[in-house]
Amino acid sequence: HFLLARSGSKFVERTDIQGSTRDARQLVKAALRGESLGFFPEGTSTDGLRVLPFKSSLFSAFFQDGRGADILHDCTIAVDRGEIAVIVGPNGAGKSTAMKAVFGMLDVRQGHVRLDGEDITELSPQDRVGKGMGFVPQTSNIFTSMTVEENLEMGAFIRRDDIRPTMEQVYELFPILKEKRRQAAGELSGGQRQQVAVGRALMTEPQLLMLDEPTAGVSPIVMDELFDRIIEVARTGISILMVEQNFAVAKALGDSVVVMDDGIVTWTGAMADLAADATLQDRLMGLSMEAH
Repeated sequence: HFLLARSGSKFVERTDIQGSTRDARQLVKAALRGESLGFFPEGTSTDGLRVLPFKSSLFSAFFQDGRGADILHDCTIAVDRGEIAVIVGPNGAGKSTAMKAVFGMLDVRQGHVRLDGEDITELSPQDRVGKGMGFVPQTSNIFTSMTVEENLEMGAFIRRDDIRPTMEQVYELFPILKEKRRQAAGELSGGQRQQVAVGRALMTEPQLLMLDEPTAGVSPIVMDELFDRIIEVARTGISILMVEQNFAVAKALGDSVVVMDDGIVTWTGAMADLAADATLQDRLMGLSMEAH
């Protein structure tokens, strides 16, 4: 993917946008009006515009005045070793944005990201993977045309050691994946695809595994199984940071909780404390109303 930017403009932010050729044409017209942007082949030239290479599935948004609103404000999110920390909040609260900022997919204008005490704020996402971060986005998180086993192998692309023991561990965690290892991942059910995505992230041998709404769109039976596997992963000492829209789900999984609203952390602490206090849940965002 490549980035279309107005000449002389300044970087503002990156965000998820996926579009068709038709969408791209509309974005070109918008850019010509000084509005927004998209990805186009490097070298595309239009009067007053330039195209820059950008190695990501995200794009950077530029505006004529070079300024844009911050999405997150003074957010502190911490996960202890072997802990499951859950970020909850309404739609648009900034939960997924926070995850992407932690993973390096979005620039942090102020503050720091530290992993095991090391400041990794300036590292690229791939370098963060090398340091021990694994990330499973909510959508587009597998290679649909590749087999299950090829997906797992892709997860280990940065490793130079023998990956077979790790692959066997993933198969032990998700037995159905071993059974379907020669099958195209795109032919699997939604729950099985999610298992492939988590398994692929585990192939990097992460210290911190980040999951963006891993239970979204899966059946209750598959959800329960995925819960068990996530807890099992945490018991091995891997820290887990996950976004969850449904508070009932978050309550069943989390050791700690971060409540977000409008890009701000409104409360953080032990999940048990929040789960036991309906008044606090209502005050924070009506969370108790979602716990069904």
